[in-house]
Amino acid sequence: MPAREILAIGHPALRTKAPEIAADRIGSVEVQSLIDDLIDTMRSANGAGIAANQIGSPLRVTVLEVNKNPRYPYKPTIPLTVAINPVIVPLDDELVELNEGCLSVPLRGNVERHVNIRVRYLDREGTEHDEVVRGLTAGTWQHECDHLDGVLFVDRVSDPSTLATWEQYEAHHRDAFVARITEFVDRVGS
Repeated sequence: MPAREILAIGHPALRTKAPEIAADRIGSVEVQSLIDDLIDTMRSANGAGIAANQIGSPLRVTVLEVNKNPRYPYKPTIPLTVAINPVIVPLDDELVELNEGCLSVPLRGNVERHVNIRVRYLDREGTEHDEVVRGLTAGTWQHECDHLDGVLFVDRVSDPSTLATWEQYEAHHRDAFVARITEFVDRVGS
């Protein structure tokens, strides 16, 4: 199936909080087709995750997956995860500064994220999940769940001087970030 268009910063759908999906709608053709489109679109764009409003669908669902991703070679593996109505709860006050990118924003920038979170969600079969995630994986979850609340990572950048295009990030900032974040991953795990 061909990938869907990914909306870019400035599109109003990216600033709209997605409503929850009723449990009895999860098995519907509409929701299951949306999930398939999200997976195809994320994989086609080499994303680590994508939220429904990024492809113009106002439903509270996101997908995540990292498996030898060329855009994020330093990220630990995340098996394909479909998260419907996800809720994140930070487990402590420990933060890490990440350099994030986004399929909807042609920039990268530094954002502080919680290192340890609990995430609760329903999968595509409607099964409840309650998981503790850490490190970069926790950052990925927070980024995708922000999308579902109409928040972009640029809203969380405290120092605008860290913003860079992908090209400039690759040329001037990538090596230092990868060295720092690899040390972090080795210390805390995923």
